[in-house]
Amino acid sequence: MQKNWISLGLMSGTSGDGVDASIIETNGIDQYHLIKDKYYGYDSDIYKDIHNLKDKIHKSEHLEIYKNEINNLERKISIFHAKIIKELNVSDETLIGFHGQTIYHNPKEKISKQLGNGKLLNQLTKKNVVFDFRSNDILNGGQGAPLTPIFHHLVCVQNKIQIPVCFLNIGGIANITIIKDRDNLSELYSKDIGPGNCLIDNWVRKNSKKKFDYDGNLASTGTRNEIIFEQAQELYMNRSDQKKLSYDTNDFDVSFVRGLNLEDGVRTLTDFTASIIGEELSLAFKNSKEKIKNVLLCGGGRYNKFLIKKIKENLSSGINLDLIDKYKINGDFIESQAFAFLAVRSVMKLPISFPNTTGCNKPSCGGKIIKN
Repeated sequence: MQKNWISLGLMSGTSGDGVDASIIETNGIDQYHLIKDKYYGYDSDIYKDIHNLKDKIHKSEHLEIYKNEINNLERKISIFHAKIIKELNVSDETLIGFHGQTIYHNPKEKISKQLGNGKLLNQLTKKNVVFDFRSNDILNGGQGAPLTPIFHHLVCVQNKIQIPVCFLNIGGIANITIIKDRDNLSELYSKDIGPGNCLIDNWVRKNSKKKFDYDGNLASTGTRNEIIFEQAQELYMNRSDQKKLSYDTNDFDVSFVRGLNLEDGVRTLTDFTASIIGEELSLAFKNSKEKIKNVLLCGGGRYNKFLIKKIKENLSSGINLDLIDKYKINGDFIESQAFAFLAVRSVMKLPISFPNTTGCNKPSCGGKIIKN
C-alpha cells in the first residue's frame, strides 16, 4: 500500500522578494492534494541584501570573495524560513522541501548555489528537511534546472488537462515544460528559454523606488527604442550559448538600455523579453512532432498584462495562451507545491529530473536529506 506524506514546499524565486509556502499531501507518484498556500514577503533588509549580493556575484570566484556576506545572508534566510514553518504550525511528521535562494547558477562549472542551510533549518524546526535539490542532477551531467516538469506532469494528469500542452513559467527566468504523454515521464521536455521578469525588474529597481512594473503599466506608457531593440535581438540570436538548457539571472543584464528614461527602458526591455519568449516558444513547437496549440501561464510574470500581450504578438498564429488559474490552480504556487512533491520523491529515492528535462545522462534523484 502506498504511503501518503504531508510535505511543506518553500520556494524563493529569482525575484528575491519573499517565500512561497505550500503544504500538500501526496504519495510522491501520481496524486497530490493541496492543503494550504501562503506567501511571506522578505523584510526590506533581506530583500536589499539579496539584490546587493546578486549584483556583486558574476563568477564563481566571487562566491569565495563574498563568503562572509553569503554566510550571514544564508543564516538570515534560514531563520526566516524557520519562522514560516513555526507560524504554519505543521505536524512533527511534515517533510520540509527547502529550495533556498539562488545566488549563482552555472552548470558548466557544476555549480548551483542556493542560500539555505538545511542543517540549521533542521535544528531550528526539529523537522526532516530536504534541500540542495540541484547538485545531483548537475553531477549527472544535467543543468540542475528546470526541476518542476515532473510536477507539471502530475498537475496536468490530475486536473485532466488536455495534452499535448505547454506550461510557460515566467519567473525571473522563463522556462517551458511540454507534456506529450500521460504515462511516460521520459517524454517530458523542458528548458529555460530566456529572461522572464529579470531584466524588467532589474531596470525598475535601479531607476525607481518600485520593485517591478505592476501590470506592465510603465512599459505601456514608454516608447521602444528601435535601434537598441534590434541590436539586442541580433546579439541574442548570435550568442555563443544557444544550446543552453538553463540560465541564471546573471546571464542577462540591462546595460544595453542605459541612457533611456525609466518608461522607455522598461518598454524596450519588455518588448525584447517578449520577442525572445515568443520566438523560443514558436521554435520549440515547430520542432515538436505533436501539434501543440495550448500554453498555460504560471509564475509572477503572468500578471504583467503588457508583457503577455507582447508575447501573444510574437507567437505563431493558432497558439492559445491561458492562465493556469482557469483550472482553479493558483499559478503563484506551482513551484512551492512542486518542491513539496520533489522532497517526497527525494526521500523515496525516485527520480526528479530526466535527460529531456535538464540534459542529465540518466534519470536523477534529488535533494539531500537531513533527518531529525
